[in-house]
Amino acid sequence: MTLAQTNPVSTPLKGWFGYAALLALGALLYVLCSYYPASLPFWMPWEFSWVEYLATALTLAWFFRGLRALPLGERPSLWRSASFVLGVVSIYAVLQTHIDYYAQHMFFVHRWAHFVLHHAGAFLIAIGVSGPVLRAGMPDFLKPLLDARPVRRAMDFLQHPAVAPALFVGLLYFWLIPSIHTVVMLNRDLYDLMNWTMAINGIMFWSLVLDPRSKPPARLSPLMRGLMILLIELPQMVLGAILSLSMTDFYPVYTICGRALDMTALNDQHYGGLIIWLPGTLTSFAAMIIVLVNMRLNEEREEREKASG
Repeated sequence: MTLAQTNPVSTPLKGWFGYAALLALGALLYVLCSYYPASLPFWMPWEFSWVEYLATALTLAWFFRGLRALPLGERPSLWRSASFVLGVVSIYAVLQTHIDYYAQHMFFVHRWAHFVLHHAGAFLIAIGVSGPVLRAGMPDFLKPLLDARPVRRAMDFLQHPAVAPALFVGLLYFWLIPSIHTVVMLNRDLYDLMNWTMAINGIMFWSLVLDPRSKPPARLSPLMRGLMILLIELPQMVLGAILSLSMTDFYPVYTICGRALDMTALNDQHYGGLIIWLPGTLTSFAAMIIVLVNMRLNEEREEREKASG
């Protein structure tokens, strides 16, 4: 007789206690951030957000729950799991620690934060290939939503090979249009919308490109993935070069709000441009290497299957 047969009620109850604990922790963070903001350490939220907290907490909870639920042979490797967790934590860090304060008052910190949201953190999450793990760990009533036709059609559109690179570069440029950037940085709701779109788009794009499977079941062939990487690389280099070499201050909003660090406006902008230019380009190079490695591994796997068959 299995454990599930002997005690069928324990697992649901334990799950509800877990959700209650997450809510209690969130409530504690909310109270501390609301009433004692000046006394909190650097790693605590600058401005607590229930949405960002719950997104992170539930993702990690479902991930570890899914790991326990899946058979050993279906779990991702340890390094992939570590990559996924590190990616989620890094995104939380730039959104819900005092880093967010500096990102609102320094352009180059803002660009580092968006590099994590759109590149590094999303990249690590994509490498983790933990979609099946999250699905196994989430409540059963949510799973049909993932299979709903509108959700599938939206995913097909957003991850279309013509749409995905245009959206990836387009969002980067759109949020940095000076007139739009000024309004966004002065409006908390728009600021949150900007961060969410960058993070979600980054995860969707890199998950599409870094899918370790061959086509099918993967959406794209290695050739198409490599082409998409090249399509996003040049526009990022151009934008980074413009911002890092220009002698015009395109973002006076940081002067208006007051810079948190003693730095001139142009130096701040130049460092921000370099972050777009260099780390962004290196991320594309890393993605190209991973695509080539995955292609070779899939070819070797197919050869072994043919030999054994």
